[in-house]
Amino acid sequence: MDPSAARYAKVSVEMRIGIVGAGALGSTLAELWTTAGHQVAVGEPEPEAASALAETLGPSVQASSVEEAARYGEVVVLTGAFGRAEMLPPASAVAGKIVIDATNALTETGEAIDLGARASSAIVAETFPDGRVVKAFNTLEADTLRAESRLSTPREKRFVVFLAGDDSRAKERVSTLIEEIGFAPIDAGSLALGGRYLEPRSKLFGRPLLPAEARRLLQMMS
Repeated sequence: MDPSAARYAKVSVEMRIGIVGAGALGSTLAELWTTAGHQVAVGEPEPEAASALAETLGPSVQASSVEEAARYGEVVVLTGAFGRAEMLPPASAVAGKIVIDATNALTETGEAIDLGARASSAIVAETFPDGRVVKAFNTLEADTLRAESRLSTPREKRFVVFLAGDDSRAKERVSTLIEEIGFAPIDAGSLALGGRYLEPRSKLFGRPLLPAEARRLLQMMS
């Protein structure tokens, strides 16, 4: 991320964000959101990776267990492997909270997991019935998120981060978190339908898109 980005970051409301997973995506989001002014807890089943990240990013990041990160955050972000039990906090830890599902239903070798007609995010929502699940941050590589933050750029010239969900207020909050790190939020619709638009092999997946092109593709897919 451009070191000068911090001077453009002005969060509307400072939040506590719990990130499950200290891999490429989790560490990138932790860096971007702490630069923007939020407080982050990163949770891992094994503490070493989270501790190393906290040491690198400074006092705005704390290392914790998966459950502790979920209980800490007002917003909880899932970045671990889809369906990996040790990367899922207890449902009680996210009750009433926004849960950002940034996972993809892929095997370790990158093959798509057959879920039939169901969206993976709908399955995540069933896992956390009292959470307010929003699908987001799963279509772009972590390196793209790190390199392409455009906080000083008008929204129509920023790359898009898509989101999908059934709770309009939760989507508004996630949209703000997207904007605060230099991207343009585009709503793909409900978890059931929009969630499928954001899955691997979709026309939207893995492509850095500007808002005008993103809207055009979404319209074609609808």
